[in-house]
Amino acid sequence: MVSVFIVEDDLSLQKLYEMMLTTFGFEVVDKASNGKEAIEKFKSLSSKPDVILMDHRMPVKNGIDTTIELMKFNNHIKVIFTSADNSIKGRALEIGAISFIEKPFTVIKLQNEINRVFNLV
Repeated sequence: MVSVFIVEDDLSLQKLYEMMLTTFGFEVVDKASNGKEAIEKFKSLSSKPDVILMDHRMPVKNGIDTTIELMKFNNHIKVIFTSADNSIKGRALEIGAISFIEKPFTVIKLQNEINRVFNLV
């Protein structure tokens, strides 16, 4: 089972993502609503997630800065960026994100992207 860590400041989207992901058989290991919280929670997780679903525009620390810092702890993490700001796509991929999904996106798009990343299709 693929484990997912959700980093999203919109709590309604957090809940929606969790519901969608668990419905499709993924395990949500934790959630964070800003980059600082994500880094703290990631460090404390005994079992690291297979993938991080990362928003970009968040308070305290944005997705780009958060990903850069997380990569210092574990440069093998798989990060899927989600953002309505398509202008950061190149930068997200440059710093190590494996995928970028532009918001809004469908449930099927998210499922397909995670499956693609883990060659589950």
